[in-house]
Amino acid sequence: MTSTAAGPHESEPFDTDAGAHPHPSLYNDDLAPLPREKRRWTAFEIFNVWTNDVQSLAGYTLAAGLFVTAGISGWWVFAAIVLAGLFVNWLVNLTGKPSVKYGIPYAVMARSSMGVRGAQFPALIRGIVAIFWFGAQTYFASTAVALALDAIFGDPELPAVLGMDAIDWVSYAIVAGLQILLFTRGIAWIERFLNFAGPAVYVVMVVLLVAIWIQAGDDLIPAVGQIFNSSEVEGWAAVAAFVGVIGTMIAYFSAVIINFGDFSRFAKSEKAMKRGNFLGLPVSLTFFTFLALFITAGAYIVFQDGQGEPLTNPADIVGQVGNVFLTIVAAITFLLATVGINLVANFIPPAYDLSNLAPQRISFKTGGYLTALFGFIIGALWVVTIGDNLPVFVDTLGAVLAPLYGVLVADYYIVQRRALTIADLFSMDPAARYHYQRGWNVRAVIAVAVAAVFSVAAVWVPAVGALSGFAWVIGALLGAALYVAVMWNHRGTPASDQASVVPESAAG
Repeated sequence: MTSTAAGPHESEPFDTDAGAHPHPSLYNDDLAPLPREKRRWTAFEIFNVWTNDVQSLAGYTLAAGLFVTAGISGWWVFAAIVLAGLFVNWLVNLTGKPSVKYGIPYAVMARSSMGVRGAQFPALIRGIVAIFWFGAQTYFASTAVALALDAIFGDPELPAVLGMDAIDWVSYAIVAGLQILLFTRGIAWIERFLNFAGPAVYVVMVVLLVAIWIQAGDDLIPAVGQIFNSSEVEGWAAVAAFVGVIGTMIAYFSAVIINFGDFSRFAKSEKAMKRGNFLGLPVSLTFFTFLALFITAGAYIVFQDGQGEPLTNPADIVGQVGNVFLTIVAAITFLLATVGINLVANFIPPAYDLSNLAPQRISFKTGGYLTALFGFIIGALWVVTIGDNLPVFVDTLGAVLAPLYGVLVADYYIVQRRALTIADLFSMDPAARYHYQRGWNVRAVIAVAVAAVFSVAAVWVPAVGALSGFAWVIGALLGAALYVAVMWNHRGTPASDQASVVPESAAG
């Protein structure tokens, strides 16, 4: 990313030339439409967001965990993850387009469907999910620091509290403090972080793969297709496992899928956004997954002699190499990558969302500090609450967010007919387009709630367990269908009748 990209604090004041006066409870400079001259992100910046998201320690651990638990050939899991990347690419192009056009973040975009007050509901849910992810990623980043400290101090045996020993807790505190420091320095510092971390992670992973492949020799390639197979997963069970991998990977990206407008609003054009999405999702994800597949399989052969469960955290694998210098370099690199994307994907969005709850009292910076506080608590309890159940955790959060995505897309492309009245997104006038009932679109809230019950049930209820791989898709489609149904006779005023609607041709 370039350091010239627009930041949350750079939005210009709301345009009042046409007589528009935003309600103070709905507006601050962080939520205002970003003027086109401040939208400076090219395809490279968008690509970097996705690449760093893919490269995080949680991303690797999830991919490796799917190789281990799916019960099908590693090649089939690889194919499923690549297909998921293509599907996610299509999904974010849909949610990114309106924010490229209007320069508004997700928290404001949601007002169109949920109402100017009701948008606090999806923003709060999205914010809570992001805070959970922020805590999780903070924990995973701390494992890299702990790896380096253990290498320096000779891996001492220490008592554990809440599943972590003294080195783990010190590492966790270091990562939490580093993230707050970066946040206070501004988005330019975060962008420089990502610029370095993205390429550096790939260098370290390639070096690690070469070191493992040299030791594994000719056994590595056959192992990729054999060691993850399970005799119990055949026929339709194998098909269900394949689909389940796709669903889990979509759910992993779900938090960014729904609020991708928080990033695409900085893009110079829709073309730049789409190019960055393609390079950062299917292309980068394919390369990263290839590395993760071979490193996981190779480490299982070389370091574990094919015994026990394969290691799924790259920090643990690096620790097995026995080279202190490589361990420290790899630990620092994984730390930077995870911290960088954690701030961009799981820190900035909830800061916007919390600010949207009370713009007059909660600034973007205050929202960031609240995110850091709650995220610290969640990450500190990660080992004793979630532990090895990362895929279930991912599927559940994805199932909660899926209906919100369906409603957002159905509203913009079907109900609003791809045209929004920007002034009304910041108005409490009862006659405004998005006021609905006292600022709430109760019909939309009900549609989201009903769809969420079904999608979450697909993850947790054994009777419909066969649908768990479809949980995100079920939630999104059902949310969209219900929303269109309840809004059929309550559509907004046609775009041609609105004075302040930005024409479709204004899109970049």
